[in-house]
Amino acid sequence: MPDTPFNTAVWFEIPASDLDASKAFYETALKITMTRDDNGPNPMVMFSSMEDSGVSGHLYPGKPADAGGGNTIHLAVKDKLEDAMERVPGAGGKVVSDIIPIPAGRFVYCEDPDGNSIGLFGN
Repeated sequence: MPDTPFNTAVWFEIPASDLDASKAFYETALKITMTRDDNGPNPMVMFSSMEDSGVSGHLYPGKPADAGGGNTIHLAVKDKLEDAMERVPGAGGKVVSDIIPIPAGRFVYCEDPDGNSIGLFGN
């Protein structure tokens, strides 16, 4: 990580009661490939990022907040937002809002299988 971050936020962590199930959810909902890393004190599953892009994160074994509680992490969707919304329930999550348009694009609130609040962001 560079000494001076490009963004104020540089890393996020999402707690998961079952790393393999959470990995499967995020890979399916976002159409991405995640990497498991067992080299640290705890196993984790890494979200990919472009080198020096500034922001990434991981899943870790932990106790999620109560369903719908805690922070909301917004994640980029590579394809159509509507397509990602259709994948969420089949992967074990819930779509909890309609699409919300903002000047920078559009997003929707969802919950992952553990009830973690996430936003899916796209154009």
